[in-house]
Amino acid sequence: MSNYAIVGLGKFGFNVAKGLAQQGLNVIAVDHDEEKVRDINEYVQEAIMLDSTDIRALREAGIDQVDVAVVSIGENIESSILTVMALKELKIETVVAKAITPVHGQILAKLGAAKIIYPEMESAKKLVKKMVKNMHYETIDLSITMKLAKMNVPSFWIGISILSPVFETEFNVKPIAYKHQGVWHTSFENNDILEKGDILVVLGDSNHIEALSKKV
Repeated sequence: MSNYAIVGLGKFGFNVAKGLAQQGLNVIAVDHDEEKVRDINEYVQEAIMLDSTDIRALREAGIDQVDVAVVSIGENIESSILTVMALKELKIETVVAKAITPVHGQILAKLGAAKIIYPEMESAKKLVKKMVKNMHYETIDLSITMKLAKMNVPSFWIGISILSPVFETEFNVKPIAYKHQGVWHTSFENNDILEKGDILVVLGDSNHIEALSKKV
């Protein structure tokens, strides 16, 4: 039976640890936050409070004996990177890592992470289908720092290509879906020009989404 270590017990890490344990698998759950460790303790084989960037602490906790380590530290990118480095130095066979941005993911992959997961992006795609169609501007929190916004295309984006860099360069948001001429698109292969009545879904930092809401 494989042994798992879940490093970082935010919502994502907590649910991964709990889910694996409920399948009867051996799970060591790790976080630097005592409260999070206490919350997961009843579900897993072992819950430990430690600094996951400290290779000595990881070794003493027996993390070097696991087959799979899931690094679910996302928002503290430096800690995420250092943790993956420490786990690879411990020669963990498979390291799976959560990433917030593509660049973050690329760094983790180069450090040896076997699989990169983008839970915010994946959640966003699922939520797109559930959002209310007739709302002028609606936001959904994906995490503490990330939000999804759905809106009727504002006047300053009418006539703009969906492939235009203006969304990221001027507004720091990324389009992830749009409804153009009555058809929803989640891929961006066509150079569609946004028209009045189109609907756009964008992903971004909470502050940038809030700033955009004041301009729409």
